[in-house]
Amino acid sequence: MSGDVVYIDVATLRNFMVDVFVGVGVPRVDADICAEVLITSDLWGIDSHGIQRLKMYYDRIKEGKQLPITKISIVREGPTTALIDGGNGMGHVVAYRAMQMAIAKAKEYGTGAVAVRNSNHFGIAGYYALMAVREGMVGMAVTNARPAVAPTFGVEPMLGTNPLTFGCPTDEEFPFLIDCATSITQRGKIEVLDRLGEPTPEGLVIDANGEPLTDTKSILKGLIEGTAALLPLGGLGETTGGHKGYGYSTLVEILSAAFGGGPYLKGLAEADRDKKTPYRLGHFFLAINVSSFTSLEEFKRTAGNIVRQLRSSKKARGQTRIFTAGEKEYEKQKERLKTGIPINPNLQKDILVMKNELGLNQYQFPF
Repeated sequence: MSGDVVYIDVATLRNFMVDVFVGVGVPRVDADICAEVLITSDLWGIDSHGIQRLKMYYDRIKEGKQLPITKISIVREGPTTALIDGGNGMGHVVAYRAMQMAIAKAKEYGTGAVAVRNSNHFGIAGYYALMAVREGMVGMAVTNARPAVAPTFGVEPMLGTNPLTFGCPTDEEFPFLIDCATSITQRGKIEVLDRLGEPTPEGLVIDANGEPLTDTKSILKGLIEGTAALLPLGGLGETTGGHKGYGYSTLVEILSAAFGGGPYLKGLAEADRDKKTPYRLGHFFLAINVSSFTSLEEFKRTAGNIVRQLRSSKKARGQTRIFTAGEKEYEKQKERLKTGIPINPNLQKDILVMKNELGLNQYQFPF
């Protein structure tokens, strides 16, 4: 990062995000949830989904694209399942309540599964999986998204970046938690590169002819226009397993749309063409109570042994360390609790816009 990057302490940044959400009409209790999801992303080093996303939500609410007050309705419910309608409210709040419901069902019946329709971008999926982990459960969270990814052997953006997320407790200080898109990269990371004025590495994005794209601004424009597409995990074609990422992305699309009867694929692109059209995203959450199968202590010990044996296995030449999912985020959180969150120059401009428009003069940022 450039020398113009400044670091803001976590508490100040979280409070600012709460005040911004409240300033555009989000109730305080819901603003706390939204800000907590965003600051967790920043703490974990997932800069594409933290404070950087705040201006996006701010703009969407002001434009009337999504509602600041979240009114959730239960469409259908059984002992272990539920379908809820997010009412075009705050995706973070919808997802938080949905996972709470899944956890409650899992506590009583062993498993809880909740599908969601008519929701919005909910930040990092890993946050909701971690909610289950903290209750001694396995947690899964998925969501579809507006089209950005081409199917294998195709060039047209059809699928979203569609994260497939899993978390479970271990006997270590941190859980096993994998939260990643089913594409090689995601729109948010391209946006980060744009803020930093950097090109996109070759091999992540293709144009309508299947040729690689690296101009970041053109890529962001092309993703909206449908002339650029991200590649699925595994990359171009089948040689390096691109069909596997494509298949898993389709799995997420089905879980996110079919249970709730919501839009999918190109049906989610309408929101990009009209500022007033809501995104109507679908999510799916699963909580599995470990104690329904074995003791929590035994599960944690086995999971812990698995990740420890992986990390202690023979390393490649020149490598000093093997990581397991969730480890880097744990270490990054410890670091950023001390150093604060890095704010690049372009993000600083967005923060000042929101601060000035909402009259949040109590914040005196060093930029």
